[in-house]
Amino acid sequence: MPKKRAKKGREKQPRRQSGRLVRIIGDPAFWIAVVLVALAVAVGLDRAKVVEWMELTWNRAVVLFGWGMVIAALVLLVVAGVFWRRNAGVFIRRWNRWLGAAAILAAIWGGLSFYRPLTGPLGFVGLGGSIGYSILSVGAGIMGLELLWLAGLVLIGAIFISPDAVYRGFKWLGVRVWRGIRALWRRARRVRPRPAVAVPAVVGPQPPEGEVAAAPTAAVSAGRPEERPPAAERTVREKPEEKGKAPERYRPTLTVGGWQLPPMDILDKATETELSQADIEKRAKVIEEALASYGVEVKVVEKNIGPTVTQFGVEPGWDYKYKEIKEKDRDGRVTVKMVEAGRTRVKVDRITGLANDLALALAAPSIRIEAPIPGKSLVGIEVPNTTFGTVALRGAIESAPFQKLKAKSKLAVALGRGSGGEVVVGDLARMPHLLIAGATGSGKTACLNSIIACLLMHNTPDDVRFVMLDPKRVELVAYNALPHLVAPVVVEPDRAVAALRWLVLEMDRRYRQFAEVGARNIEGYNRDRPTAELMPYLVLVIDELADLMMHAMDEVEHSLVRLAQLARATGIHLIVATQRPSVDVITGLIKANFPTRISFAVTSQVDSRTILDTVGAEKLLGRGDMLYMPTDAAKPKRLQGSYVGEAEIDRLVYFWGNQKRPGTVPVIFDDVKPQAAEAGIPDDPLLDQARELCDKHGQVSASYLQRKLAIGYPRAARIAEILREEKRREEGEGGGDEQSPS
Repeated sequence: MPKKRAKKGREKQPRRQSGRLVRIIGDPAFWIAVVLVALAVAVGLDRAKVVEWMELTWNRAVVLFGWGMVIAALVLLVVAGVFWRRNAGVFIRRWNRWLGAAAILAAIWGGLSFYRPLTGPLGFVGLGGSIGYSILSVGAGIMGLELLWLAGLVLIGAIFISPDAVYRGFKWLGVRVWRGIRALWRRARRVRPRPAVAVPAVVGPQPPEGEVAAAPTAAVSAGRPEERPPAAERTVREKPEEKGKAPERYRPTLTVGGWQLPPMDILDKATETELSQADIEKRAKVIEEALASYGVEVKVVEKNIGPTVTQFGVEPGWDYKYKEIKEKDRDGRVTVKMVEAGRTRVKVDRITGLANDLALALAAPSIRIEAPIPGKSLVGIEVPNTTFGTVALRGAIESAPFQKLKAKSKLAVALGRGSGGEVVVGDLARMPHLLIAGATGSGKTACLNSIIACLLMHNTPDDVRFVMLDPKRVELVAYNALPHLVAPVVVEPDRAVAALRWLVLEMDRRYRQFAEVGARNIEGYNRDRPTAELMPYLVLVIDELADLMMHAMDEVEHSLVRLAQLARATGIHLIVATQRPSVDVITGLIKANFPTRISFAVTSQVDSRTILDTVGAEKLLGRGDMLYMPTDAAKPKRLQGSYVGEAEIDRLVYFWGNQKRPGTVPVIFDDVKPQAAEAGIPDDPLLDQARELCDKHGQVSASYLQRKLAIGYPRAARIAEILREEKRREEGEGGGDEQSPS
């Protein structure tokens, strides 16, 4: 007898059949004997009594069961088939489905009693018989509504059979009802006439008498145009209005320092995008079938729908091992039975190795597999959505996680939404510095704008000040009218280097102030102090680090590393962005002192490893799709970054620009001395020898000083920078044509 081959996966085991009983039933002599016995019994009995007994029994059965005899017969056939196949354990394994089927059949049986024929034995109890009438009477006695009782039985049965399907159905119905109610409400609001009410626009601090106001006030009056001062008196540009949209009315709140915080209406509301639930279910089924075709048994147990990607939580299945057992029956026939010998979990590497095959089956540009999902015993398969959604900054700010964090920290920022739709927030004070990298057009500038806008929405210039360096000259210059700026946005590389020197001096000055009062950090220094004496936080924003590193790599790296190592306690935090995440821009020292990193889409795995120490950023989709690596996380988390438009930034800058107080003197970075001439730091002992070499040769380089003075390269670079600064200042003072800083 040929052996049966063991197949992969779980298979139904061959069941032992009763060979003797089958042979007896299949023997024609057995049925001839049964017919003869039946004829003998029929001849021996009285025919009239037999017919009368059968009619009485039938009438009683009809009254008792009614048309429910069909249901009872079907149930008996199913039960008999289960016992015949010796599969009685299915009643225990699938108990919920049996109970659900019983509830639905009871509802059908009771529903038959609604129809009562005019004649016949079922005229009183209906087509359902006495049993159906009893089922219907239970509902009448409990609620008085038979239909509601039967509908409840059907619902209970559906819940027992498939609770997930019932939940999805109710969710779908609830969404449709809510949309209908919302549409009716909006239509009613459009029909309702709106009275014309004069509401003043944003008004900043009032100037003293005799001085011209910093910005015009909007006057709304019927039949009279708005009065505006001449162009020479308007120091802040007018608020831009969107075409086809009525101007929004604001009611800002005053703070202790006399500033007004912007209202939430300045930011636009989010536009919701919904995905088809049927498409999500179809993709989950495709994932299971595609992996099963490669011999990997999995089950999709979780679906987290995000704005850009949907994460399917996959539970690995089992690999079964079988062994053959040969048995002989009483007739000497050999039967082969496959018995499970053991099982092992499917390895995660087998799932991650099929990433490209899954992308092909799902017709997706690329998928990312997170194995495992942190905190869960599942493997996450992130598949791009067919339609991408936008995460508006306003929706992220209004969420509960951000409001909870904002109550504890002034530097709370809303980063975006995760793959499951949850809002992800961060505290810049705990990061304490942020490094952002990504290719051109991947969303770095949008991320910077959302972080800056988030800080401007909840902090006055008394709380947070900014130092912005924009070598590209196009991204951060829109914030020049903010009163939060220590100085106008720096666009020249030379002044950017001087700004870094000023930040180092400011850090040392703050440490000396802390030592005088015995404070350890800025929180201890600001505790129990009046508003006028509070020390604000300082946030350094660099839009393109690669340009600064090409201009003065040694000094920029030295200043950034020193600030990143020491400036946290003084309330100075760094946000650095670059589109070139290579080792010559993000050096080892810079990378080690920026524990919190964000990576947008990059071009290669090398760039991904440079910024995140792991691969995955090369598979991102762009347009705000990013990997966020916080300080306390072992793996990066995929987010869709929050977005703030140009119109929203213009309104926010306009709002704060109207409150710009006169007499504020910006810091002039050109007056900052080189590092060796900082207060409290002595000159280098070899500086005089270096000056002699410079006078002798005219100009010296760092490598030349390194060879002649037998010192290291960092020290030689610092001395060379000091000499260049001294020479530039001497030429400026001697020539008399030094330009004033802009």
